[in-house]
Amino acid sequence: MKKGNRISNVNIVSKNLLPAPARVLKDFPLSSAQKQSMVVFRQKVRDILDRKDRRLLAIVGPCSIHNMDAALEYAHLLKGLSDRIHDEFYVIMRIYFEKPRTSVGWKGFINDPFMDDTFRIDYGLRRAREFLRDVCAIGLPAATEALDPITPQYIGDLITWTAIGARTTESQTHREMASGLSTPVGFKNATDGSIETAINAVRAARESHHFLGITSEGRSAVFHTRGNRYGHLVIRGGNKPNYDAASIRKCEAALRSAGLPVTILVDCSHGNSNKDFRKQPAVLSACVKHIERGNKSIVGFMVESNISAGRQNIPEDLSSLEPLVSVTDACLDWPATERMLLAAHRRLRSIRSHSQASHVVV
Repeated sequence: MKKGNRISNVNIVSKNLLPAPARVLKDFPLSSAQKQSMVVFRQKVRDILDRKDRRLLAIVGPCSIHNMDAALEYAHLLKGLSDRIHDEFYVIMRIYFEKPRTSVGWKGFINDPFMDDTFRIDYGLRRAREFLRDVCAIGLPAATEALDPITPQYIGDLITWTAIGARTTESQTHREMASGLSTPVGFKNATDGSIETAINAVRAARESHHFLGITSEGRSAVFHTRGNRYGHLVIRGGNKPNYDAASIRKCEAALRSAGLPVTILVDCSHGNSNKDFRKQPAVLSACVKHIERGNKSIVGFMVESNISAGRQNIPEDLSSLEPLVSVTDACLDWPATERMLLAAHRRLRSIRSHSQASHVVV
């Protein structure tokens, strides 16, 4: 058939087959201990959302992962800090392999692991799974953003908490996918700061859905979900921050009106920091102040953090790429991250000490 007469795949240049998810899982299996760790990790998050565990979720880590050696170094640092503050925070490492783009740009490690437009997604999926398995082995839970509906089949068993981003919270595909995910899911408010879309997403994900996907063997199938009752709201600001007391009260009222649990997680970055990574400690400090004043709706926070501060553009000469600096959003460096979490930890311990003292019978 002449090229001009084609009616299928008109704009497709090539197709490259991926290994079935089952093949990748077989190549990078979980040990019995790792499987048990994942059960425990997820239950702790559910307990916090159910208020059975009074700690805060602390989802901390790089905006995106581009160098696995540097990311594993960060994971060891975070695990050490987690062990010091575990009585007040349940620390989860932010491990984002897929990045949504407003227009164009690097789409993340899974899509383009070599950062050279070769799009070796087969390698990206394998290496991402291997890295998540390494992080699990050191005793650290992982959080990620779910973008492609197929990706969870390859790495979903190693994820403890999932985000649906501001650009995809309105997507019916992502709401349906969230209804079937095995993790709690945080829906971010829209990029303009409005929370209605995210609240609608939480409601939608709690319901049963049918949608198209692939099985572990790589075959197309219709999935029927039971609904995910651990969806919750993540406020990340927009045209202006929305972590102030008035905004929190507005969120609480909207959740009550929708008949949803009054559960809020605060993203200290993005619009809440006015896109200035150095302001994240101030956002967390304000959240702690809300809790000091009696707030019960805030269950955790997110921080964009890396070993070194700031961000970098991806250079043409990849040998000059700095492994410890973000290539997407700018991040706090490790010393600043450690200071902000330890400061918040001291304040929260003080609240608990005062509360316990007030219940002592003389």
